Amino acid sequence: MTTSDPAAMPTADRTLTDRVLRSFDAAPSPRLREVMQSLVGHLHAFASDVRLTEEEWAAAVSFLTRAGQISDDKRQELILLSDVLGLSMLVVGINHPVSAAATASTVVGPFFVEDAPAFANGDDISGGAGGQRCFYSGRILSAAGEPIPGAAIDVWHSDEAGNYDVQYADLDGAQGRGRLRSAADGRYWFSSVLPVPYPIPHDGPVGELLAAAARDSMRPAHVHFRVSAPGYATLTTHVFAAGDPYLGCDAVFGEKESLVRTFVRHDPGPAPDGRVLDVPFCTMEFDFVLDADSV
Repeated sequence: MTTSDPAAMPTADRTLTDRVLRSFDAAPSPRLREVMQSLVGHLHAFASDVRLTEEEWAAAVSFLTRAGQISDDKRQELILLSDVLGLSMLVVGINHPVSAAATASTVVGPFFVEDAPAFANGDDISGGAGGQRCFYSGRILSAAGEPIPGAAIDVWHSDEAGNYDVQYADLDGAQGRGRLRSAADGRYWFSSVLPVPYPIPHDGPVGELLAAAARDSMRPAHVHFRVSAPGYATLTTHVFAAGDPYLGCDAVFGEKESLVRTFVRHDPGPAPDGRVLDVPFCTMEFDFVLDADSV
């Protein structure tokens, strides 16, 4: 048996499996035929391997149905399911291989929003979100170390309660979310609040799965970034806070050592934006390196 050949996978009813495989032989799309025949082969082999019961099959159908029902324009439970099964990170790795010089990719997560509000460098993107003030800066560079001007930089992160803006029904504007452009020298800089560790949404079917498996729902503190520029491969990634207690056990397997940075703590005093703050604040620097677009 080989895992790449559906016809070689033993199933409880080989005749049935072969019939289903053949039903896709005439698919006009070769890629659809390849994907569906592989899926059928693996799916039938899986059901045979675990001796799937009718009750378990019905529970799985109910689970997926409820995952779809709880999803909306602000929450995607099926993406969350993909995340906790490690499928999202696997697909990222398959589709976004990077050079040794480029910044590693991670999952998009369920809270990305298209058309985030635009900000200028130096702006505060917190939108009133609660949390300790943090100043972010860095550069957008090519793999050769050259600055990339005008790169679009989408940023989104949670507030001090561990919630994203889209999780609040009563907000009338974005919080902890925005889009900037890198300057002529590739630099970007903005302020917001410090990220904190938080649980992924666990009040739905995915939460039930984690509880049944005795798995933790926590993610280490991080900030999401998506960086794009003409001629370069789009980068979707996180920056994780060093020292976070949940590093090493991210519920969605998104952490990578190269993406961990120290959020430096500062006593009250002069801040990067020129103000003198009477409360402690943090700074974080991270340079994002983009590979050239191979398409």
